[in-house]
Amino acid sequence: MDWRIYQSHGDRRGPGFYGTCLEYGHYLWWIRQPARALLCLDRAMGADISMSDPVVGSWPMPYAAMAWIMREVPRDLFCGNPRVHFQHYADRMNEPRKELRQWRAWACWALAREVRPELPGDPNHDVREPELEEIASGLELCGLAGEKEQWNRVRGGEF
Repeated sequence: MDWRIYQSHGDRRGPGFYGTCLEYGHYLWWIRQPARALLCLDRAMGADISMSDPVVGSWPMPYAAMAWIMREVPRDLFCGNPRVHFQHYADRMNEPRKELRQWRAWACWALAREVRPELPGDPNHDVREPELEEIASGLELCGLAGEKEQWNRVRGGEF
């Protein structure tokens, strides 16, 4: 399995793409590439999906997987700095679904801060980091039904 797995989706970023991202992310974790696995989950969060898509019923937004990978990554494997990644990603988001994808990136940034508190942010990146309540409100407004609650459960340690 490699990056070509995405080719069958073309420009479509719907439910099939979402499932592929999750599957590929799992595979990358399994072959000990946690940084790339996180990027796959990141891509999944940008998919154009709705609660009516069967894949969402089976595989909700991968906040728990994100937090678990960040927490469990062996320190001898490259994982980069997820906190900085999500900080930059949220601030530099573009269309489509820009606002939704920004709130999801900030939600993952908050998870990175909680799960890996030793990782520093980027002090040279001039961006206003949102409060947890703002992130929750953004997920409530833009996200899937129950997404805010799911994120809060992961923040509470439910992986």
